[in-house]
Amino acid sequence: MSIGFVFRSVPHGQNSGREGLDAVLATSAYSEALQLFFIGDGVWQLVKGQQSDAILSREYSAAFKMLSLYDIEEIFVCGESLDQRGLNEDDLLIDAERLTPVSLQTKLHRCQKLLSY
Repeated sequence: MSIGFVFRSVPHGQNSGREGLDAVLATSAYSEALQLFFIGDGVWQLVKGQQSDAILSREYSAAFKMLSLYDIEEIFVCGESLDQRGLNEDDLLIDAERLTPVSLQTKLHRCQKLLSY
């Protein structure tokens, strides 16, 4: 069963990004068919050099680097979302496949379950 995790929110000011990452790591113990999608403000989850201490928030973005240790390799980012925010693939902590909105939608539809954070 293919499970998709969709990250749509900014990394700080709310807990959904951290909760989503925790859910991904926990689910990886039971399933190898995981796909991660970063859409809209969710692309900020992967940006290098976050300084959460300035807003008295816990830094967790570096934990995304652990995904490869859990054999999670299907990581996708919306290219349009990156462009809208003035970002590119070099700004990201980890390698993610840049997709068009249409390609992203196709991959999302192939997932049997979707969880959004």
